Amino acid sequence: MDNHTPFKAYMVRNDEKGFRAGIEELTLSELPDEAVTIQVEYSSVNYKDGLASTENGKVVRSYPIIPGIDLAGTVISSADDRFKQGDKVLATGYGLGVQQDGGYSPYAKLPADWLIPLPDGLTTKEAMSIGTAGFTAAMSVEALLQAGVTTEMGPILVAGASGGVGSMAISILAQLGFDVIASTGKKDAEEQLLQQLGAQEVITREDAYQKGKGALSPERFAGVIDPVGGSALNAVLASVKYGGAVAISGMTGGNAFESTVFPFILRGVSLVGIDSVYCLRDRRLKLWRLLGKEWKPETALVQGVNEIFLEELPQTLSRILEGRAVGRSVVRLNEAK
Repeated sequence: MDNHTPFKAYMVRNDEKGFRAGIEELTLSELPDEAVTIQVEYSSVNYKDGLASTENGKVVRSYPIIPGIDLAGTVISSADDRFKQGDKVLATGYGLGVQQDGGYSPYAKLPADWLIPLPDGLTTKEAMSIGTAGFTAAMSVEALLQAGVTTEMGPILVAGASGGVGSMAISILAQLGFDVIASTGKKDAEEQLLQQLGAQEVITREDAYQKGKGALSPERFAGVIDPVGGSALNAVLASVKYGGAVAISGMTGGNAFESTVFPFILRGVSLVGIDSVYCLRDRRLKLWRLLGKEWKPETALVQGVNEIFLEELPQTLSRILEGRAVGRSVVRLNEAK
């Protein structure tokens, strides 16, 4: 690839001409000067990418920027001994797509520390179908397991089940033998899909967040994977069984909630925060290996992935911000070799 050969990328700018986002022509010489150059085969669409494409999204740290917090592809040049030409790699998190140019481009230049080898058992498309959403789901499942939650303790509630994190979490949990109760605001439209992903029961958001009159509600869930957050978290905590755990990874429902200490001191419930952006490399490698093997979310990869082209990205980003997205969408930038 010549440094001055043009290619199309999705760019967001905010300068003296105002805020704007759209597809532009760029060259390699306009990308950051980093150790590894990648021919990007696939990226994915996340809520954070939707925020990055809006003027008041408050996630972009500097402009101009190419959004896309995930990417997977092939190394075409490397100044770092850990990677060589032809290696398949993926990147999620760090400053990708918010601090430094991300995945909505057929080429990217990244620090070697941000890259990991593509795990055995995954194609680049599958890796991006999983992406940050699936990786966050895997971190959430790991948190429940480390807190001592077992399949014998009862069902796991997955909130926001029709979204990226939720759909991947259902698939992983079902793969591991857990009974899953999926909570969604789109029960009528998505019940069949969520059952195909592996949910034993699909309930409305209101049913999931029912709370008793006292500080604690009847014990209902052994664990909870919650990418939604907000005020409903109080009701969820009050319904968790003794020794259970809640993994919280998002705030589409708001960034504040009120609770009491009772779930923690009377039932020994754990509340675990999940941050996939700066997850340590060793843990990142371990979980991605699992996602390529024992934890591979097979049902989600078959049922819940929509492939789009760069030209379709603006509409897809709008849908995810409006809460109309279901499952995962991947963006094809180059044909996989």
